[in-house]
Formats: sequence, structure tokens, C-alpha cells
Amino acid sequence: MDIGVAVLAHARSTPRAVAAFDGDRSLTYAELDERTNRLAHTLQGRFGVRPGNRVAVLLRNRLEVAEAIAGCAKAGAVYCGLNFRMSHEEYRSIFGNAGARVLVTEAPFRELAAELAAEFDLAVLDVDDPSDAGYGSLLAASSAPPPTVHARRPGDEFCIVYTSGTTGAPKGILFDARAVATHAMVAGLEYGMSASSRWLTAIPHNSSVQITLAPTFFLGGAVGFLDARGFDPGEFAAEATKRGATHSYLVPTMLYRLLEAGTAPSELATLTSIGYGAAPIAPDRVTELVQRYGPVFSQLYGMAEVASIATMLRQDDHRLIAAGRTGLTASAGRPSFLTDVRVVDDEGRDCATGERGEVLFHTPYTMLGYHRNPEKTAETLVDGWVHSGDIGQFDDQGYLYIVDRKKDLIIRGGYNITPSEIENVLYSHPAVLEAAVVGLPDREWGESVLAAVALRGGASVDEAALQEHCRAAGLPTIKVPERVITLDSLPKNAVGKIAKRAVVEIATTSGER
Repeated sequence: MDIGVAVLAHARSTPRAVAAFDGDRSLTYAELDERTNRLAHTLQGRFGVRPGNRVAVLLRNRLEVAEAIAGCAKAGAVYCGLNFRMSHEEYRSIFGNAGARVLVTEAPFRELAAELAAEFDLAVLDVDDPSDAGYGSLLAASSAPPPTVHARRPGDEFCIVYTSGTTGAPKGILFDARAVATHAMVAGLEYGMSASSRWLTAIPHNSSVQITLAPTFFLGGAVGFLDARGFDPGEFAAEATKRGATHSYLVPTMLYRLLEAGTAPSELATLTSIGYGAAPIAPDRVTELVQRYGPVFSQLYGMAEVASIATMLRQDDHRLIAAGRTGLTASAGRPSFLTDVRVVDDEGRDCATGERGEVLFHTPYTMLGYHRNPEKTAETLVDGWVHSGDIGQFDDQGYLYIVDRKKDLIIRGGYNITPSEIENVLYSHPAVLEAAVVGLPDREWGESVLAAVALRGGASVDEAALQEHCRAAGLPTIKVPERVITLDSLPKNAVGKIAKRAVVEIATTSGER
């Protein structure tokens, strides 16, 4: 069973139930079923999409995202949802890897889409194009009955989730339909979802396929889309109230915004479940959130390779926090349903309670592997266990605590930032001899981006000029270093490599945030 089949089933059993909404627009399951049938026929007939072909979706959060994922499922296509915040070079890397046949996009990305189409031989389907070749016209001209598609078998690819990794290039994480369906069941159980659930999606939709869209559609609930280009606490609260939203998922920075805006509990009264994760959260903020809004929160810890759920600090745990057990605010929780979690030493042996080691995951919804990257797959997925690269430890009650990361990845506001990408830009400046980019703890964003540079002899450049150089090179604002410090030379280890931990220590002791 996949999302397309789920939409069809609910269209037959509860045709007038709301399936998706954004702003003042909404679709019932009957309407969503018909429109996704038409989209599937359009993909097959107009664009020649066959089972297994990739369809990339570059949209901001909007109703058509729901149509795209179910339409791709019905066409037998592999859905590739893309984050709309990436740089042009990241998109070029993705399309070079994906081998997509079609790009579904919208007006703000037309220029980029044209460039990608020319370079990668893509057909473009523009949801905002009013012409006869546009999304609306093509759907209206297509057939409404269900398309004919060969049934997916276990192991057949269903979607590719692209996420930035430590190599600097986005990695394509493959999932089959069975993994997505199993994860939907787990998420539904963990979040207490049902057909009456209304999920308000405030994070970019590419991160929401398994967290929100799949469980909602499998259970027959409704999913709503909120503009994720910037988080407005007032807009979020108003939309939650207007739509009677029961569930949402926010990154810590968004939760901080709610606190800072003074959002009252009454403004979020319909929300019975708020998940959070994707970035470190300040323990004292967890206590503050629970005290203000009650124990409606659940923290997720995991990685995209296991659809972001490996352990959970559940609502019951947040009730314990409210009752004074504040030590749990630093915990990542206990293993989620159907998930095994181990902490192992460098020899692969299980660590004792309280002993630190690498965190490993084993789930029935683990990725198939990285698309066109067997070496990285073999490195990460070993005997069915996903190696996280995180260092953690269990306490005597089975709670997991993450204490460090092996990898240098910076997570800022839920967004993965690869230091090497920024370092390469800094190295392109004529005054820069050495560069290192690290993440520093940040109460609001989880981590902030700091760059340390050593200059060429006789060269001179200030912080503002280097920040402007990063912007001019096309780095998104979130990747531009908040601080740049200049050193005579960067610290090195015994083999001559830049020692990033030493950079962090220097930045901390010098008073840099």
C-alpha cells in the first residue's frame, strides 16, 4: 500500500472529508483523488513517465505538494521533494544525481527551472503557468479515472529524500513504499493520530513526507501547509485556530519564537501534539515550553536515513519534566516503536550503561541506501544497522543522551550546513590563506556558524567584507557566517590537519558567540 492507494481508499469511504488545505483553499479526499488521477495521467501521457522514473518537486509549502506526492505514487514515479532553500550549486548536484525526468515547480523558481531543464534535459510542469501547457490546464484536459500502474513490490523505490551531508553534496536517501507505510504507522501511534487529526505543516515540505504527509493520508486526516519561508508566531497561531489544527512539528527556533512573542496557551488550544527536533534545543527552554503550554510536546531524535524517528522524548516524559524531573530535558528519549537503538564502542561492542559510544539504529523503515552512492551506503548501513556518527550514552532507565557528534555538520534552525561548502567560498577570496568553519552552541538557532581565517602575508580584509564575499558567491543567508575571526594561523593536529575543536575553544575563550 502507498499514499496513492490510501487517498483512493479514503475517497471511497469518506469522500467529503478534508484531505489538504492552505490559506483559504482546501480539497476533500474525493477532490484530491480525482486531481491526483489527472496528474498521474498527465505525467504518464504528456511527459512519458514510467514506473521508476523520478519526478522532482520544487515548491514552497502549498496545496499542490499533496497532489504531487499522491500523483507520483499513482503514476508509479519516484517522488523527489526538494528543499526550496538550497543554493543553485546544490540543485545542480541533486539533478546530476537524481536523473529526474520531470520538474514540478512554481513561478518563483522559473529562471532556475529553465537553467536546470536545459542542463539536465528536464520537462518542466509549472503550477502557476496559466497557459495551455500549465499545470491547471493539463490536469483539466486529463482523464479522471484511476491510472493503470503495476503494483509496487517490496524494495521498489517510492521516494528520494535529499539532505545535505558532511561530504558537501546533498545525498539522495532512497525509501521503498513499505518503509514509508511502516513509518506512517509508527508516527501515527507515537503522535496519537486518527482520522480526525489535522496537521499544520510549518517546516519545508521535503522534510515532511514521512513525518506529516504519509501518516496523515494513511489515517484519513487532513494536512495543511503554512508558508515556511519565515516563521511568524502570530500567523501560525491564527492558522492553527482557524483550521482546528491538532498536530504540528516545529524546529527549536520556531518554539523559541512562540515564547518570545508571548503566544498565549489559549492561542494554541487546539494543538494536542507538537513534535520538535532536527536541531539541538536548550534544556531550559524545554522546561519553559512545558510550563507555558503544558506537556503537549514530543521530541524526535534520529536522522533522515531512518525517517527522523529513532528515539522519542514523549508527552509522558514532558509531564515528568513539568513535575520537576528537569534532567530529562537533556535527553533524546527512549527508542520509538519497532526501533532498536544501540550504543557501541570502536570495536562494535555494546557499551555499558553510562558509557559513551556511537549511536546505531535498526528499524523496519530504514532507507534502502543512498542513490548512486554505494560506497557511502556501505559505510553507513552495516548489517542492517544505521551508523549515526553521533556519540551518546544510555542511563539506567533506558533514556538516550547525545553528548557529541563525530561529524562536523552544523545544524542551524533545523537546516543542515556543510562547513566545507562555506570554507571553499572563503578560500576563493584572495586574502584568505586558511579557513575553518565550525558550529557553536546558540540558544535560539541550536548552532551558529563561525568562520576562522588566516590571511596571506600582507593581506587585509575585515569580517564584513568576508561575509559579503559569501553572499556574492551565492551562499544562502543561513550559511553566511555570523562571526568571522582572524588568527595568525589556524591550529593543526599532528598530521597537519586543521584542528576544528581547537578553533571552537579559541572562539569560545576569545568571547565570540
